[in-house]
Amino acid sequence: MNALTAVSEPVRTTCPYCGVGCGVLAKPRQDGTVEVAGDPLHPANRGRLCSKGMALGETVGHEARLTRPSIAGQPVDWDTALDHIANGLRDTLAAHGPDSVALYVSGQLLTEDYYVANKLMKGYIGTANIDTNSRLCMSSAVAGHKRAFGSDTVPTCYEDLEQADLLVLVGSNLAWCHPVLYRRIEAAKAERPELTIVVIDPRRTPSCDLAALHLPLRPGSDVRLFNGLLAHLAREGRADFGFLERHASGYAAALEAARADAPSIPAVAAACGVAEEDLAQFYHLFARTERVVTLFSQGVNQSSAGTDKVNAIINCHLFTGRIGQAGRGPFSITGQPNAMGGREVGGLANQLAAHLDLESAEHRDLVQRFWGSPVVAERAGLKAVDLFEAVGDGRVKAIWIMATNPAVSLPDGDRVRAALRNCPLVIVSDMCPTDTTALADVVLPAASWGERDGTVTNSERCISRQRAFLSPPGEAKPDWWAMCEVARRMGYGQGFGFASAAEVFQEHARLSAFENAGRRDFDLAGLADLKPEAYAQLAPVCWPVPAAGAGTQRMFADGRFYTPDGRARLVPVRHRPPVHSPDGDYPLILNTGRIRDQWHTMTRTGRSPRLSTHITEPFAELHPFDAAQIGLRDNDLVRLETAWGAMLARARISRDQRQGSVFVPMHWNDRFAASGRVDALVNPVVDPVSGEPEFKHTPLRVQPQRCAWEGFALVREDLDTQDVDYWVRSLGQHGCWRYRLAGTQAPATAWSAWARLRLGARDGDEWLEYVDRGAGRYRAAVIRQGRLASCLFVDPSGNLPPWAWLEGLFEASVLDGPSRMSLLAGRAPGIVEDQGEIVCSCFQVGRNRLLRAMREGEAVTVEAIGDKLKAGTGCGSCVPELKRLLASI
Repeated sequence: MNALTAVSEPVRTTCPYCGVGCGVLAKPRQDGTVEVAGDPLHPANRGRLCSKGMALGETVGHEARLTRPSIAGQPVDWDTALDHIANGLRDTLAAHGPDSVALYVSGQLLTEDYYVANKLMKGYIGTANIDTNSRLCMSSAVAGHKRAFGSDTVPTCYEDLEQADLLVLVGSNLAWCHPVLYRRIEAAKAERPELTIVVIDPRRTPSCDLAALHLPLRPGSDVRLFNGLLAHLAREGRADFGFLERHASGYAAALEAARADAPSIPAVAAACGVAEEDLAQFYHLFARTERVVTLFSQGVNQSSAGTDKVNAIINCHLFTGRIGQAGRGPFSITGQPNAMGGREVGGLANQLAAHLDLESAEHRDLVQRFWGSPVVAERAGLKAVDLFEAVGDGRVKAIWIMATNPAVSLPDGDRVRAALRNCPLVIVSDMCPTDTTALADVVLPAASWGERDGTVTNSERCISRQRAFLSPPGEAKPDWWAMCEVARRMGYGQGFGFASAAEVFQEHARLSAFENAGRRDFDLAGLADLKPEAYAQLAPVCWPVPAAGAGTQRMFADGRFYTPDGRARLVPVRHRPPVHSPDGDYPLILNTGRIRDQWHTMTRTGRSPRLSTHITEPFAELHPFDAAQIGLRDNDLVRLETAWGAMLARARISRDQRQGSVFVPMHWNDRFAASGRVDALVNPVVDPVSGEPEFKHTPLRVQPQRCAWEGFALVREDLDTQDVDYWVRSLGQHGCWRYRLAGTQAPATAWSAWARLRLGARDGDEWLEYVDRGAGRYRAAVIRQGRLASCLFVDPSGNLPPWAWLEGLFEASVLDGPSRMSLLAGRAPGIVEDQGEIVCSCFQVGRNRLLRAMREGEAVTVEAIGDKLKAGTGCGSCVPELKRLLASI
């Protein structure tokens, strides 16, 4: 990699992962690496970073990056690729009309990219068929906000989490999915022990570590639980009638619906599957505490009733007037770095730019006049799941996909892949090869984090700069530039003459202020005339920014909302069960989500060796009762099947899992596993209002996957996995790839011939081999020019040596005698401790090492563990796991 210029001071930029929006200090070193630290001046993180942020420096190399455009797999120059795209889109429009073309974009785009994409589609091509992967994670929150507030406005800020006296986490594993916010809450509780935390989630997650109460509700029962709370608040006389009379409407109808849905605490407890006394305690806490923040995320949003769940939560805050003040309010935490920025520019198919409404003729006219565009889309476009259904049935004949991997992340994933294979024109812009680029006709190399310039908006409406400090590899370009070039070739040059991201941002800000005068929530008037120098130096600021430099921390303090009458709406909602229920064929419930050290489909985190050590394989977490019914042991290989697809994973048996439910992480894909795509199993049902899929509730069958052998391989290059039933790979610490392997039957040829082919043995290599035919064990290694090139360990029982020492041998330029002698034993000469599964990614501290220190009395507190082993002193994301290990001693 190459720095843009010699850098003496770190560059202030923003993390490319979740919606917390942490500030990052990045400094390229002379040896080509990048030093990364948290920015102590950024208001979101105040210097903290999570494990993923700490490892960003490991992900910016040029290895395996896309560096040239290609058509049908053949490299071409940019002009050829852009002409091909423009001609293809123009021909499709001429033959089939505007709605035959679509863009599918991403919360990982910068706001400037998003703005250009939205302008191109809605103002020039004339269709609203532009949607985003943000549809998959937060569109129910958007719909709920609009129903309640008249606008997609997040009313709260991060400081509210620290100022609340009661913090309710609903469907949010904050400790793993937004670790820096969790650390802020942890610090706030240490300072104010009276801060009470309640977690509402079917699983007992690491976020329960700080909780006084955990309600493991039945999946899909959230509306009934919060309707019960609303009815309880009325019984207890907790309505703020002054607020309701002046600033809200609909509370009588909302309360009537809640009482019908949740007549009593015993009835709600039974319906939600929680202990009556625990539910009563939660209701009592909420009723008696003025400073309450209800923080919710994907567990609420990703549901066929997600919008109703959001409004059930908001109803309780409006009923009590707990909104617009410090430490009070509903808080939607987004999953992507710029999902909020996409919402600002109209990235969803049912929005216009600047939080304007597509269904409003007045707003359509305003946008068209500002843009001076030939047309403006007149009706909502296709939302994500419907969009790819239209690709499949031929209504959409050309699609441009940017910075996202829908072949992995969309529900009913095999159907999505089939749709893309049959689409006449598929264009994909990305930083590296993915499952989706493999299905593209045209692939464009995109500049990525550290190489591009622009803005992102986090969950508290804070706009921050991402700044370039590296040169893009090869011919990679920013996405906004590629779209402008295509627009010019299609004859739309007058609207796309941007020469820089700063110019795009300025137009975006000016549109937000155009004929606004405080009538709309999204207002960047104070930033509308930024000069390039001021844009370059722009400090984090929360919108709206109606005056220069003056952001807005908290919304609705004046009780004025963005509905026609200025009053908030309490929305009557009733419980609706998930569309698909378990039955005799599929008796369990599949719940999907994230893990601590991976993100989305691993296009970035999969490039980091240290992030690949915490959890190395896809897993299915089951309750012990369910595991016993199926006949499973911990770490068994299992086959997961739904009516939509199947996959393989390792069984993890835990009482943290609710009986009847199975949790599977979403990250693995064809580049990292043979059969690990869980979203291929997810049903495609969506919320009727938001269009968000039901990722948290698909009927599932789990069966043991019988294996004739299990093993692992370490290789410098890719392993040939052509006839391996189960494989998962991860990047090792010393320039090798690690593969977990399993097969339903032994190779048809002898192990030796099979291994030589798979390990890539060549003439002149040194071949080491060990065979125990009685036990079925087999081990082999290839030494090339004195260096370990690859090795394979196989055992039918799965009794395999740890690979940590073997992995270290790949660092040696020449294997020494003792290492050669011990290589096939899999253990170093003498006694070397097996660390076990890594718990602390920052300092690579394993479970076995931690347990030994705890049992020997060397580390009996989290602080002592930090002093002795450093675990927990880096990003702190492992602290909940450290506490659990201490509790197990």
